[in-house]
Amino acid sequence: MRIKRIGPRSLTARVLLLATTWSAVALVVISIVISQLYRQSAERSFTDLLRAQLYNVINSVTIGEDNKLIGNPQLGDLRFSQPETGWYWIIEPLGTFAATAISSSSLGTSNITVPSILQAPFNNRYERFYPTRDAFGNHVLVAETEVVLDGEGRAARFRVSGNLDAVEDDIRSFSRSLYIALGVFGIGSLIVNGLAILYGLQPLDAARRSLERVRRSEAEHLEGEFPREIMPLANDINALIESNRRIVERARMQVGNLAHSLKTPIAVLLNESRMLDKVQSDLVRSQAETMQAQVQSYLNRARIAAQRNSLLARTDIEPVLERLVRVMRRLNPDKEFHLSVYPPGAALALEQQDVEETIGNLLENSARFCRTGVWVTAALATAPPEKAEGEAAKRPWIEMAVEDDGPGLNPDQITEAVKRGRRLDESKPGAGLGLSIVSEIVSEYQGELEMTRGVRGGLRTQLLLPGMIKEVAG
Repeated sequence: MRIKRIGPRSLTARVLLLATTWSAVALVVISIVISQLYRQSAERSFTDLLRAQLYNVINSVTIGEDNKLIGNPQLGDLRFSQPETGWYWIIEPLGTFAATAISSSSLGTSNITVPSILQAPFNNRYERFYPTRDAFGNHVLVAETEVVLDGEGRAARFRVSGNLDAVEDDIRSFSRSLYIALGVFGIGSLIVNGLAILYGLQPLDAARRSLERVRRSEAEHLEGEFPREIMPLANDINALIESNRRIVERARMQVGNLAHSLKTPIAVLLNESRMLDKVQSDLVRSQAETMQAQVQSYLNRARIAAQRNSLLARTDIEPVLERLVRVMRRLNPDKEFHLSVYPPGAALALEQQDVEETIGNLLENSARFCRTGVWVTAALATAPPEKAEGEAAKRPWIEMAVEDDGPGLNPDQITEAVKRGRRLDESKPGAGLGLSIVSEIVSEYQGELEMTRGVRGGLRTQLLLPGMIKEVAG
């Protein structure tokens, strides 16, 4: 079953991304809501101010003995006496009342455009408020009402205006201060949240590092102190590692017991074969040796199957290959053996004896058929296409090759060579199981085996095997 990744691969990055996104969205929404609430409050306060000033003007004006409007409203705001400010008051007689209109000194000789009652109707308090522009281009809000001034029914229209730019300036100033404050608070919150998240997830990182130590065979179980939420997981992993180790040890013990129990009967058969005539002796000895090799091969497969998924399987490539090449040089002093390993710290996720048996078989075959020498290489490789996803894509792969300058094999011979017990050259010693054993070991470790004709004319056997994560990448 393949686990699909959703979102960022890092849990820390995922939590930080969600927390940052939520905090940013929350701060933006809060700033907009507060700004709008402040705008509504400022506009309502501005309207109330104009209403209060309107009634102050009404209370300050009367009709004189000469039937003129008289009064000098004192509104306590110098802007009503400064020209072109947008703050005005105007009193106009209505109906048959033929008095002259009076206004604040700030208005001068100009006037304010007044919409019709249909465009801006009066409310139930017989007031109306409407925005307009004065002769100087100021955007103003006008408060208007009509009042009867005496018992004779003479009435006048009262209007007081205020500059809306003052409200907008106040709102902009408040919003700017609000955004700065929320921005500073938001950045501080993100930093604190990030530190809290990093601190809270630190035990998971410690568990990951401890598990990597187990993978590199530097520790036998997860070590360290973990919080209550992670401790059950750490205990389960340790229990799994211990169970895996017991399975491997039990499989090794059973393999050893079986090998030991078969060793004596096979040795007896080989010894008794010497007492027979040559034809029968050769036949019995050949079959006993084949049986011995096949039993060992199946025992190896059982052992590999038991330990293949072990987290502790690890073999450094360079020292193993150097030892094998050194032995082959002693056994074949007339042949040259060349070794190249890159990077120097490369390691395989295989048991050492499996590496030795695999490369040892290939070296024996190459030494047997080569003319002058054998070339052994190991290098970091990319994952094969069928393993480019999931866990296989996360680990490095090692490409190992053994090449000789012998006669080589054609494609049909290569197909026959990997079959169990098949020998293409009966004049050479052997049981015909070497390449078959190599193929089985590589297959059990989910690797790949490919045999082609090399550039030197001989057989090139290429293995693609799983490597270790840290040492190979370095």
